[in-house]
Amino acid sequence: MTRSGSTTRDRTGRTRRPAGRRGGGATPLPNRRRPLRPRQRRALQGATLVTVLAVLGWLLWLGPVLAVRTVQVDGLDALAADEVRAAAQVPDGVPLLRVDIGAVEDRVARMPQVRSVQAARGWPDRIVITVAERIPVAVVGERGRRSLVDADGVLFDTLTGDAPRGVVPLEVADPGTDDPATRAGIAAIRALPASFRDDVERVAVPDPEAIELTMRDGTAVRWGSAEQSAAKSQIVVALLGRIGDGELDPAAVIDVSAPDAVVLR
Repeated sequence: MTRSGSTTRDRTGRTRRPAGRRGGGATPLPNRRRPLRPRQRRALQGATLVTVLAVLGWLLWLGPVLAVRTVQVDGLDALAADEVRAAAQVPDGVPLLRVDIGAVEDRVARMPQVRSVQAARGWPDRIVITVAERIPVAVVGERGRRSLVDADGVLFDTLTGDAPRGVVPLEVADPGTDDPATRAGIAAIRALPASFRDDVERVAVPDPEAIELTMRDGTAVRWGSAEQSAAKSQIVVALLGRIGDGELDPAAVIDVSAPDAVVLR
């Protein structure tokens, strides 16, 4: 006689457990997927990185997604944007990364009216060109072949009609950046208030030490050299204002070559 849960022996003498529910449930199958070794993991990561970089390189260097669609021009006053675009020669549809920014700047900088230029990529589809134009201070030459001159003495544009407001006719023998007479005349003009320059008919500089202004009312102003131009400008503006108000008698000549000893006659 046997008890429930006990073991028995069969006729061969082998131990046999009684039939019934086995404890612990079914044994799970072992996971046969082996984890990646560190070397394999690094190789997979490297391959993924190379693929990503290759795709990015194609997009940036050859792909049409990040290509030039617009050339934006900022900072213009007298120039037209289309003139700058034509000078820049940026081909449409070229990937931004392949545009030679330095070459674009060099081409635009060759425009006589441009004082400085900066070009940059504007992601995702534009080139931005920022221009600083030359500002005319004086005009040199005779009618029909006159040139505008900026504050540095650079002749940068041909003038066919009347000079812009505030641009003073300058009479010098050899206008240019290296000409002492040109530099002296420009210094005197720049010292004058912008609102006052329209009253100046011309500035003659036969010698850098002998600048002379002729006003539209005929008054001659002997300026002398370009030294102390700020003080001379203040004196001339004040004296002509007092003459205009009737406080002083008109003078044919105002000599401010020595600001501490002004002469009216």
